[in-house]
Amino acid sequence: MKHFHLLILIGILLATQTPPALTQEDNPARDLDELLKMVQEGRTGDEDSHRQREFEFQATRDRQQQMLDDARRQLREAETRSEQLESTYIENDLLIVDTIDQLDRRLGSMKELFGVLQQVAGDAKGLLENSVTSAQLKGRGDFLQELNGKLASDSTLPTIEDIEQLWFLLQQEMTETGKVVKFPARVIAADGKEMREDVVRVGGFNIVSRAGYLQFTPETGNLSELSRQPRGRYTGTAVALLDAVEGYVTFGVDPTRGQILSTYIDRPTLRERIVQGGVVGYVIIGLGIIGLLLALERMISLSMISSRVNAQLKSATPDTNNPLGRVLKTAHELDTNDVETLELKLGEAVFREIPRLTRSLLFIRIISVVSPLLGLLGTVTGMIVTFQAITLFGTGDPKLMAGGISTALITTVLGLTVAIPILLLHTLVSGRSKRILHILQEQSAGIVASRSGQGS
Repeated sequence: MKHFHLLILIGILLATQTPPALTQEDNPARDLDELLKMVQEGRTGDEDSHRQREFEFQATRDRQQQMLDDARRQLREAETRSEQLESTYIENDLLIVDTIDQLDRRLGSMKELFGVLQQVAGDAKGLLENSVTSAQLKGRGDFLQELNGKLASDSTLPTIEDIEQLWFLLQQEMTETGKVVKFPARVIAADGKEMREDVVRVGGFNIVSRAGYLQFTPETGNLSELSRQPRGRYTGTAVALLDAVEGYVTFGVDPTRGQILSTYIDRPTLRERIVQGGVVGYVIIGLGIIGLLLALERMISLSMISSRVNAQLKSATPDTNNPLGRVLKTAHELDTNDVETLELKLGEAVFREIPRLTRSLLFIRIISVVSPLLGLLGTVTGMIVTFQAITLFGTGDPKLMAGGISTALITTVLGLTVAIPILLLHTLVSGRSKRILHILQEQSAGIVASRSGQGS
């Protein structure tokens, strides 16, 4: 029993503090006595290490007290320094307020003048930078930028020379807007090439070259040709203005300083409008061309037939090159006085001529009816696409909706453009065909009446 308790004690000691040097793998114990001896040696080593750590802790504790004393001393010095700096800050703050009051009293009404001057300088900077006169008079924005910097700063004030220079720039702009000046400039062509040529500035409105109207870009200061020029009668006046030496020249001025000209860039041409119509637009145009060709062919053909019929009316000899001649030949070949038989034969002859006279008229009529329906179809499909775009992007951009609606209505315009002339041509051609048929029926009735009189 005694040995059992001893084994339990040894096991607890090994579980709580077993030194690495006493592991079973390094130096296994042969019996219980040797194991007890190893435990006693380990406990002795632990006591030595505990004493060593206790000694180190006491030495560190003494240093910590010294560090705490140093930190407290530094805190007192920092608090003293903080009080001194706070006192200095208050004194400087009072000095700044007093200095600002002295500055305001000395400036007096000049302060209001500088405020107005700053506003005028800011407005002048935006005006001069966006003016077409800056294409000829460069560098004005740099001075105005520097002047605005002086006016915005509290340490510097504008000089009398600065104020006079601002007045000079405003007066210069007012004077130049009333002149027509020719000067050399670097121009960017529509294909991207740069060239140096003479240009003419018409006041503050437009700048033109031999290629037409130019566009001034304030951000870069470049002059570039418009990608799309207005109609020829306006660009022709630009060339006349360049070649003029004195006197008066007719010239198309854009009073909106380029806004009207910029609309020409966004305005689609006839070809672009046709492309906007899509597949439906191409189908309408194709039907229009076919209907036009058929109507022209029918008009020419019926005109020739009408002239031959008119010639046959003046001749007693039947000629088979015209419908009336063929009807008269049928009457001459029928040697009978039976009115009913004669009437049936002549009616049959007239019916044989109807397909030749009314050929393609029904198809032309169908084209005139179908074209506006196709235009309506294109409009409906275009509006569906427009509403889908509104669903995706919202209604924040009116140009998105306006462009889609304009594209949708192109097919309606094309349909009406095709239907109206085709319908008029159909009416004209149909009238000529009915006129010839009327002559045939009239002559047939006359022959029947003549034979009936002879028979009686």
